[in-house]
Amino acid sequence: MDEIIVKTKGITKYFPGVLANDHIDFELRMGEIHTLLGENGAGKSTLMNILDGIYHPDKGEIYIKGNKVHIQSPFDAMTNSIGMIHQHFMLVDTLTVLENVALGLKSQGFYIKKTEMAKQIKQISQKYHFNINPYSKIWQLSVGEQQRVEIIKTLFRGAEILILDEPTAVLTPQESNDLFKILKKLVKEGKSIIFISHKLDEVMEISDRITVLRKGKVVGTVNKNDVTKNHLAKMMVGREVLFSLERKPLKRKGKVLKVKELEAYNDKGVKALKKISFTVAAGEIFGIAGISGNGQKILSQVITGLRRATSGKVILNETDITNVSPKAITSSGVNYIPPDRLKVGLIPNLNTVENTILRSYDREPILKRNFIDYEKATGYTKSLITKFNIMVPKIDAPVKLLSGGNMQKLLLAREIAEKPKLLIAVHPTRGLDVGATEYIRKQLLKERDKGLAVLLISEDLDEILMLSDRIGVIYEGQIMEVINIEDAERNKIGLLMAGVDSVRN
Repeated sequence: MDEIIVKTKGITKYFPGVLANDHIDFELRMGEIHTLLGENGAGKSTLMNILDGIYHPDKGEIYIKGNKVHIQSPFDAMTNSIGMIHQHFMLVDTLTVLENVALGLKSQGFYIKKTEMAKQIKQISQKYHFNINPYSKIWQLSVGEQQRVEIIKTLFRGAEILILDEPTAVLTPQESNDLFKILKKLVKEGKSIIFISHKLDEVMEISDRITVLRKGKVVGTVNKNDVTKNHLAKMMVGREVLFSLERKPLKRKGKVLKVKELEAYNDKGVKALKKISFTVAAGEIFGIAGISGNGQKILSQVITGLRRATSGKVILNETDITNVSPKAITSSGVNYIPPDRLKVGLIPNLNTVENTILRSYDREPILKRNFIDYEKATGYTKSLITKFNIMVPKIDAPVKLLSGGNMQKLLLAREIAEKPKLLIAVHPTRGLDVGATEYIRKQLLKERDKGLAVLLISEDLDEILMLSDRIGVIYEGQIMEVINIEDAERNKIGLLMAGVDSVRN
């Protein structure tokens, strides 16, 4: 495993106002899983996008198997046996698996040899236990299955070097475990893998070696067996990171949210919520624990007015807000951190100021004589940037240029600054590095201590146990049981998440 298959020397990449990669040296050995670890914005994805030909370096050299190469496009990368599976999949939803695999294949010519391709796709699928039908439409597949299609695409093209960018950010724990088995099998067959992540537990599980980036520079490369999770966290962030947080004693006040016998349907016309009932009090965090797809997202949408309830009630401070408009619900004091910050929470092409005032653009002091006061808006934005330690290269740059952690901080800052009565936080730290995760969790506890009612929906059981005062476990659209944090046992919650009723079983 000592042969160097990929080597970069002094890779440097500038973006407007940002030095994303600063003279990076990196080596990938044959038959290893080499993790590129760092906070959001550390330069991991930029470096790998250079290897994949999406970006071009301003300085530096790339060597594949000892030969200097110039990678100008993803096609050049594939010619050099490099294939990248991006965090946001490069698939066309309305096409079949087979058609997606065929996209961009020069060898196919004008007509696709469907029978021959389908046979090859099935062979790859069977070899790695993917269970993927070549004729399925992408939109019919789960997120985990779509990721397997991306892997099939890469292997079909003959890639020997696989780059996976935050591959578990969109997966359930079970899907992540399945992915790791696949990666280990690929490595045994002689493939070499670059694994981009900021999740320390999975890095310690999957890696052979680890290179840590911070602010665009290499901090160091270490063998997995020579380091601890705490050591890696300090390399990433430059300081000690807390993996447990101190929670002040609960000071629960009046009930802010009452959900009574709530029912709703999903987009496929299937009942997703089945007579759900619970309450959330001021000064407490009520956690909803469950495996993805058990109604959590639908629940948050119904409470915030984004989806209609078919029966039941949503009551905020004794006022029925069931099925009223999202604008009316927000005005009544309900703020929302959605599961998808770029599709629902922020508008990617608008700048930081414009995204910050999305809640307040229609009232004073931002609105002045029917016009937006941009001086006030900019001052307000700058105050939140300072207070919440948000790293923004340029205040008038599109918000899509921010790292994931800074996008989430901006979203959290905007929602908290409105001083809501109820904050609904769905997967608030999904896809964030350890530093940003620690910060967001501290902020939620801080707001809870100030008396805010928080409904926390997360698939991260550690997060639920760390932050919640009470936990409602959801399975197939039903609350299986509500548990006080003092009585919470990981094994019991895990069984409830799998549908095993602790009372009857």
